[in-house]
Amino acid sequence: MAMNGKQAVLTREQVKKEKVKEQSQERQKVRVRVRLIPIWLRILVVIALFALSIGLGAAVGYGVLGNGEPMDVFEKSTWTHVLDLVEKN
Repeated sequence: MAMNGKQAVLTREQVKKEKVKEQSQERQKVRVRVRLIPIWLRILVVIALFALSIGLGAAVGYGVLGNGEPMDVFEKSTWTHVLDLVEKN
């Protein structure tokens, strides 16, 4: 009976050693991830989308909510008028 206990311990130790060996092999097989879209390009895309959303939001707000022409929001005279209204109050 004692022999069976020793065999079980040896088997457990062997299993542990195999697991450690497998884990070390997995660490060595770490794959390098190649990005399809570089980080700098992602940042530029986010900035461009942010600028586009601001422009579209201003056009919709000025055209729909302000009952104006949506393309007038991109004219300098519109913004000077808005700044004059803000500065007077």
